[in-house]
Amino acid sequence: MKGIILAGGSGTRLRPLTSITSKQLLPLYNKPMIFFPLETLLNAGIKDILIIVAPGNAGDFLKLLGSGKEFGCKFTYEIQDKPEGLAQAFLIGENFLGSDSATLVLGDNIFEDNFSEAITSFQSGGRVFAKEVTDPERFGVVDFDENKRAISIEEKPNQPTSNFAVTGLYIYDNTVVQKVKTLQPSPRGELEITDLNNVYLQDGSLDVAFVHGKWFDTGTFESLFEATQFVRERELAKA
Repeated sequence: MKGIILAGGSGTRLRPLTSITSKQLLPLYNKPMIFFPLETLLNAGIKDILIIVAPGNAGDFLKLLGSGKEFGCKFTYEIQDKPEGLAQAFLIGENFLGSDSATLVLGDNIFEDNFSEAITSFQSGGRVFAKEVTDPERFGVVDFDENKRAISIEEKPNQPTSNFAVTGLYIYDNTVVQKVKTLQPSPRGELEITDLNNVYLQDGSLDVAFVHGKWFDTGTFESLFEATQFVRERELAKA
């Protein structure tokens, strides 16, 4: 199992904060945001991690994170020239992955849960993580049957069929690269992670687990503030 942190994009919704730096380098209380998705991977024992960054911020990430030695792991860096969808991460990381499975975590997603068992127990297919939210129209929305088995996933629907959003943590087997290569860009010109998840869903190999603790997608000022409060409370509780 190898890890990928997608930390590209331009962070337009967080300007002017992101006018001079990457969203994933913004502070959450006492640490840069990217430390938290990194922690998600390290807690699961993943030691070989690809960090995908935007062209203008590559030097900042390298200065902050280095080779990975300080964290007990190895970092590889790649550039995402244009943010053309989350699933593009697997095309960028094709050579990095080789014959291994992959855990992708978005660089702006903060989780309270520990996913070590969910990651280390993974065998094949795909595994995504859903969380009940109040604003599902912002996300990929997963609908379930009466047995809590996923039956559909829709990207940012105007009329969501459930309140369960697919969060920014994804585990896939090594067929993921070939599956992404079969996708067509969406009307907004992106390779959608929802389309990739639907490929796994349609062949019966997608497992949907649930996030029990808090989850923050820090793409808005409000969610960034809430995540900072959460991290502060957690750090003070440790003291």
